[in-house]
Amino acid sequence: MRIDLEALELHGYHGMLEHERRDGQRFLVDLELELADDRAAVSDELADAVDYREVVACVEEVSGARAYDLLEAFAWALAAALLDRFPLAAVGVRVRKPDVALELPAAHAAVVLERRRD
Repeated sequence: MRIDLEALELHGYHGMLEHERRDGQRFLVDLELELADDRAAVSDELADAVDYREVVACVEEVSGARAYDLLEAFAWALAAALLDRFPLAAVGVRVRKPDVALELPAAHAAVVLERRRD
């Protein structure tokens, strides 16, 4: 069983450029959370589930804890925190920078990774 949270929008101070770190910018985070078990589906109890509100709070906490130079490092830190805090078998993280400024127009820049529990 998997929980998907798509396009969590946050304002962060991540990036290599001075103005990105000074002014911040929008980031969109997509998560695929593979549950370690099916207890919540059987019990229908929030106590047995991964609470979406707690997941969102974790994303906000990781983003606010420090400024990351690279999307890769930010995505890795998100995946590590989610695996550490929640009963997940695996996590997929996609971090998008929708307002990326490149020589050619682009909808976004993104990093995608998947990590499984050891």
